[in-house]
Order: sequence, then C-alpha cells, then structure tokens
Amino acid sequence: MTQSSANSFNARQTLTVGDKTYTYYSLPEAEKNGLDGISKLPKSLKVVLENLLRFEDGRTVTAEDIKAVAKWLTDKGTAGHEIAYRPARVLMQDFTGVPAVVDLAAMRDATAKLGASPKKINPQVPVDLVIDHSVMVDYFGTPLAFNQNVTREYERNGERYEFLKWGQLAFDNFRVVPPGTGICHQVNLEYLGQTVWTKTEDGETVAYPDTLVGTDSHTTMINALAVLGWGVGGIEAEAAMLGQPITMLIPEVIGFKLTGKLNDGVTATDLVLTVVEMLRKKGVVGKFVEFYGPGLDDLSLEDEATIANMAPEYGATCGFFPVDEDTLDYLNKSGRDEDRVALVEAYAKAQDMYRYSDSDDPVFTDSLHLDLGSVVPSIAGPKRPQDRIALSDAATGFAKSMETLSNGRKAPQPGSGDAKYVAEGAGQAQDKPHGHMVDGQDFVLADGDVVIAAITSCTNTSNPSVLIGAGLVARKARELGLKVKPWVKTSLAPGSQVVTDYLTASGLQEDLDAMGFNLVGYGCTTCIGNSGPLAEEISACINANDLVAASVLSGNRNFEGRVNPDVKANYLASPPLVVAYALAGSMHVDLTEDPLGTDKDGNPVYLKDIWPSSAEIAELVRTSVTPQLFTERYSDVFKGDEAWQGIEVEGGETYKWNSSSTYVQNPPYFEGLSTEVKPVEDVKDARILSLFLDSITTDHISPAGSFKADTPAGKYLVERQVAPKDFNSYGARRGNHEVMMRGTFANIRIKNQMVPGVEGGFTKGPDGQQAAMYDAAMSYAKSDTPLVVFAGKEYGTGSSRDWAAKGTRLLGVRAVIAESFERIHRSNLIGMGVLPLQFKDGDSWEKLGLTGDESVTIEGLTELTPRADVTVKITGADGQSREVVVTCRIDTLDELDYYKNGGILHYVLRKLVA
Repeated sequence: MTQSSANSFNARQTLTVGDKTYTYYSLPEAEKNGLDGISKLPKSLKVVLENLLRFEDGRTVTAEDIKAVAKWLTDKGTAGHEIAYRPARVLMQDFTGVPAVVDLAAMRDATAKLGASPKKINPQVPVDLVIDHSVMVDYFGTPLAFNQNVTREYERNGERYEFLKWGQLAFDNFRVVPPGTGICHQVNLEYLGQTVWTKTEDGETVAYPDTLVGTDSHTTMINALAVLGWGVGGIEAEAAMLGQPITMLIPEVIGFKLTGKLNDGVTATDLVLTVVEMLRKKGVVGKFVEFYGPGLDDLSLEDEATIANMAPEYGATCGFFPVDEDTLDYLNKSGRDEDRVALVEAYAKAQDMYRYSDSDDPVFTDSLHLDLGSVVPSIAGPKRPQDRIALSDAATGFAKSMETLSNGRKAPQPGSGDAKYVAEGAGQAQDKPHGHMVDGQDFVLADGDVVIAAITSCTNTSNPSVLIGAGLVARKARELGLKVKPWVKTSLAPGSQVVTDYLTASGLQEDLDAMGFNLVGYGCTTCIGNSGPLAEEISACINANDLVAASVLSGNRNFEGRVNPDVKANYLASPPLVVAYALAGSMHVDLTEDPLGTDKDGNPVYLKDIWPSSAEIAELVRTSVTPQLFTERYSDVFKGDEAWQGIEVEGGETYKWNSSSTYVQNPPYFEGLSTEVKPVEDVKDARILSLFLDSITTDHISPAGSFKADTPAGKYLVERQVAPKDFNSYGARRGNHEVMMRGTFANIRIKNQMVPGVEGGFTKGPDGQQAAMYDAAMSYAKSDTPLVVFAGKEYGTGSSRDWAAKGTRLLGVRAVIAESFERIHRSNLIGMGVLPLQFKDGDSWEKLGLTGDESVTIEGLTELTPRADVTVKITGADGQSREVVVTCRIDTLDELDYYKNGGILHYVLRKLVA
C-alpha cells in the first residue's frame, strides 16, 4: 500500500540532509494542527503515531485512530482502541519462515491456474529470512566441530534448504541469509536494521522509522537500535509481508528509568536478569516498555540490545530504546553508510525522537526505577528466566531446588557415598560422533554437576563486552593451568561471524579453544534445544540414577525440558560465568567463595583470580572490534558457503513440488479457487470435534516438539519410510501441512471433554468411538461434514500462533464458539477462513449441557456484518433442537473481507491478480 495523501493533520513535510531532500510526516507539524501535547508521548508511541499519519486512508486508518493516540496522554493506553499498523519490513528465521514461503509458492501456483502471471505474487514489503535455527551441537570441543555440524545440518535439512534457495531466486523483495552466517537478531542488529528507512514513491524519497515484525519472539533485540519491532505469528507476518495491516491495541507504555552506573565486574547479563525479574513482578504482558534516564549514558548499545532481546522473558511486547548518541556511534562502528547515519540523526531530532542526556521524561502509563549500581552478579534458574539468583546465593539456591527437581528425592550432599555415580568409559568417547571428553579419564557424576556449558544465543553474543570477558576468563584460567571438568559439554555458538573475527584478532579464540569452547556453529543452538546429545555414557548414567544434571548457558530461555532431555536444572548466565561454571563443574560450588580448581603448583584458584576488570575488557573491545570487520563480513552476506552455492534448485517462477518430500508440500488452501468471491453459506449440520474448558492455549492446539511413531504424524512418516530417529520435530516440518495437520490438537496434555478422563488429542469419530482428532476429522471429511469447536474462556492465548489457526482450518473446522478469545488468535482464525463466535451473557457450552453428540447449524452468515448477532441451532441425538444467540467476533470491515474471501491469503491473491 502506498503512503496516504489524505494527511488530515497536514503532517507531510520535507527534510534536507546534506544534498538530499526527503519527504516525511512531521509530528511537530501534526501537533500544531490538532494533536495537542503529542511531544510528551513516549518515543515508542511516536513511532506508532507516525505510522498512522503516513497510512491514513479513511478506512483502515482514520483521523479518529490518529486522535486516539493523542488521547493516550489522558487514558494512558487503557482505552482499548484498536488500530491498523503497517511495519516497514518482515524478519524471519527458517523454522517459522518456511511455511510463509510455502504459502507464497502455493499462491504462485494458484495464480498460474487463474491465468495470471505468477510473478504478481511477491512480498509487498522487504522480507529477510535468516537460516539460523537448524544447526545442532552434535560435535564439540574440537577444531573440526564447526564444519562437522554444518555438514550434518545440510544432511538433515537439504529439502528445506533447496526450497528456500528457490525462494531466494524466485521472489522479489525477498532475501535469504544462508546457513552458517549468524542468528537472525544479531544479523538484524549488525546489518539489516537502519533505524530510519527510506522508500522512493512517486518520484519522492520518503523517510520514516525503521519498523518490523518478526517470526521469532526475540525480534525485540532490534529495539536497542530504536527500531520498533516484535515477534508475531506466521499468519500476522504473512499479512504484513503481503502489505496488509496488523491489528493491535494502542498499548500501555511502562517507563523503566535507569540511573547510576554498573560496578566493575558486573555484566550486561547481570543487568538484564535483574530487569527481567523486576518487570515480571510488575506485570507488563501486552505492554510496551521504554527505557529512559541518565543511566543510559553509561550503557553501550550492545548492553541495551541485551536488555531489549529479553522482552519476551519479561513479558512485554517490546523493550524500546530511543535514538541517542550511542545509536549513531553504533551505526558508524558497524559500518553503516555515512548518509544513512546522517539521516538518522537529522530525522530523529526533527521528530523529537532523539534522547539527550537532559531530555525531559516522557509521560508513561506507569514507571519503574533501577539504580545500576545496585546490580550484582547473578544467574537465573533452574526453570525460568525471571528467577534471578545472586551469584553468592547460587549454590544454596540450587540445593533448595533439589527436592523439586528430583521429584521429592532427598538430595545427597556432594562427597557422600550416595551422591556420586561412575560414568564408566565416558573418558574414552573421543572417537564417538557426539563429541569427546578431555584427558580420556573416567569420572563420577553427582546431582548438580554441570554437563552443558554453552556460550550461545543472540541475547549475549551480540555484546562484545561479555564475549571478550569470557575470552579473558579462559585466558587467565589457561595461564594458571585450570581445565574444564571432563563431564562438561562445552560449546561456542556466536550470533555472527564478526564475533569470530574479533575473538581471533584479540587472540582470545585460542584461549577459548583450549578450554573446549571451540566454534560449533553460527546459529540458535542450546537456547532452543539444539544442544545435541550428551555422550552416551553420561546420558545413561544420568537416567539410570535419576540424577539432577545442570546446564549453564548464556541464553534467554531455560524452561524445563527445553535445553536437553537429560538435564533438569538450567541456568542463564553471562558468557564469563559459563566458562567459570565449566571449570567448577558443579552447581554446588559457590563461585564467590570456593576454588574453581588448583593451579600448576597445587594452589587454589578462585573466580576473583581470573575475573577481568571492566577496563581490561573495554580496551580489548576498543582495539579488536572495528568497522572493517562488519563491512567485510556483510559485503556478500547472501552468497553463502560452497554447500549453499552447490544446492541445485528445481523450478522457475513456480516451485517444482516434490511429491515424495516429507518436509515441503503444496498446501490445499487454494484448491478450486476462482477470481469470483462466492457468497458465504450458513454452516449446516456440523458435528462437534471438541469441547474444551477454559485456557486452551495455542501451544495446546499447535503442533510442537517431538512426536512418536504411533501418532498420526508418526504413522504418516513411517509409511513414507522415514525412521523414527529421523522424524526431526514438528518445527522442522512446518512446511509440510500433512505432518502439521496431523499434529493439530494433538498435545499430550490437551483435554477434550467429549472423552472425559482422557489426555491427549482424542475425540469421538462418526461411529461414536474414541479416535485421534486427525482421524476423526478425516472421517467426517469423507462425507463433507463440517466441524465446529466449542471452548471456554481465553481460547487461544499462547505464542505458537500460525499453525494453531492453519491446522484448525485444514481439519475442516468452520467455526470456533468460545466464551472469550485471545485477540491475535481470533484474528488468525479469520485469516484462515474460520469463524470465531462468542457466547453472550454468561452462556457456555457447559450451561447448554452439550456432550459432543449434537449437530450444529449456524444461520445468518449470508448477511454477516462485524460483531453481528448470529443464531446457533443445536440439535441433540434425540432430535430436540434449541437456539442460542452468539456474537460474531469479526470486528472490522477488513476482517469481514478476509472471511468472505476464505482467508487473508485468498483476499490478497484475488487483489493481486485482478
């Protein structure tokens, strides 16, 4: 969609920077012309306001929507006003990006069948997909680890990568960063993000804030660069990609004031764990958080990126940092174009979006305050990122957690006869494919032993200070003769190749290698569960003795079962502390008091003996991290390595689908599609697929994690000669609807009240007998019988969004009737052509006494309007009927258009081929 010319508030102005002139939508001018007081708004909301001014069209964005942002100064975001927001671009990672590209490819096929050119189907805004979620730590502790892991990655994911490379060549406005390059968020921070975006339109160059949505929750890291962005589900990302607005409420904005300065030896990781703890206690879910105050003057932009990254962990939509001197310094330091940096400064100052040291505090919904001098070294765990523990309390904290972690088993103390078990032969694992242990020695394992120490994840690997710090800890430990304990699986997975460059330039990579922290890959590894298996002997020992093993990682998530199935206790820590715990080898060691080991002369060595000063770190960062590293690494970032270049692509403008592929298949969304929109028909004689109680989340609905051979998805793969060991995960197979629809409503903990007392994805089939959800749905499909789902309150909360709606549609569900909906899932259901209906006045399926044996007819759909009353006729097995009036939760005219077209993709496709 082009920028609006309606311009109710006469905001369209020009800005000259150097010898270039830009058109922009001036907030100060709009304030003069009716939007009183908007200069006091939080700077993150100013970005939203500019977006509305630029896209005002009288339909999706009205003058009333724009005025509602100005009224925020009075209602502070509590009014619940919904707006249409259009981000400048979209960022994807490969797990969540593949299904979006599959949908684009399917749209091209449908376009060709309609007699139009497939090249009409392209992203309408720039889209970057970074392949970063598929590398696993199979090999470690060796100089060969990186090449070995990348080779294994290509073996596992060849079908997906061939498809993505086709997309890279076939689509305009779509770029793919190949495997082995970096994590999407760090590539975004170091290269893709521009802070101010530009676009040539009608002969003018329009300047506007760089904004985005991403298909990964940690998209928020880019907020440190004053780029407003957050994670969304796949359907929302596809809508943005295809030029459609994302609906959102004007948010509450919580101010977080920082004062003072971090003490020597305290890291940005310690700070962010403190921030997470504070904001979780405050409660900021669904809200913006904006950081301000003089304390920002003493934080680097990379420190701020560490904080912005973990917005999902503290629950906020985003954690925003305004443009200031650090922003400009970072843009220069990371090799951005000089003209772009000049534009960023001029634009931010013209829009009153620039933060000065003495800037007045904006108006916020509410605020918190943190004195940076109060932050102490910390870790977080053993199960949640908000459970911060001061490092001095970490050993006692673990001991207190043992009873819960061990399912009530009393934890023996280290050194007692019951505490340790021999992991025989583990020291002889050098030649095994899953890594090696040091010195070829046997050893004993105990509760609390650290079996994984991983420097990983975008949270910290974007920050040179903590990575240089980790390298210095390794160097000092090496000089004293300390060694990592032989049961620890060590790994270093930086977020970009620039990290390797500055660690090598400083000589610290050699020291990290000596400690076993060899490069294992550039990607999101341990933090998302791609930690790879432990050595067989260690895994067997842990499981045979029900040991509570631990991991320490510099990541952002440590939920139970996420890091590794053998590890029950998971702790988030700074990279230097990851190295320290690898040396200590146990959570029972108090790093602030106990020795980590002994030096060459047998003397005890303590953490304070190897901990670098802030000045040491700063000096190495200054000399090792240069703009040349960024410009050289990103000069040809989309080219890829020899393996990527060697992938042969099938197809041209349309994809040559491989019917035998178990990773990528053509979805059936557009079968029988015509250019004419058929009238919506009432739902007649539908059967009930499920009866759910309150709080069914999208994580219950959506396929996630691993699955077994006896599930519908497992049977599908076994029939195609895929061995269970090669199933991979639902996440890796998101491009194959056949796998995903079989996993919809199949969560092992979901409870369908049609089969009381049964957990898992089961229902009643047409014969009244218990059956898997998928099997029952396909039986109904054979007779063209539509399906409905009934649910309680808060249906569809959660973060696994796209396949929760796509799978529902593919199973044949025409409507979901619930007591209340989570806003985004409601919108996504409409986006897939599924009708959300909401009970009125305390009605529920329970009050109606439904058992699931009834048939359901929904009337009044031919004349549907937003939020209209709709009559649902329910007929029992005895033939008796009753009616209930519900509310149609299609809330806007745009949503109605999507629904009438059969979904948002159908709507866009018809517009593009018209």
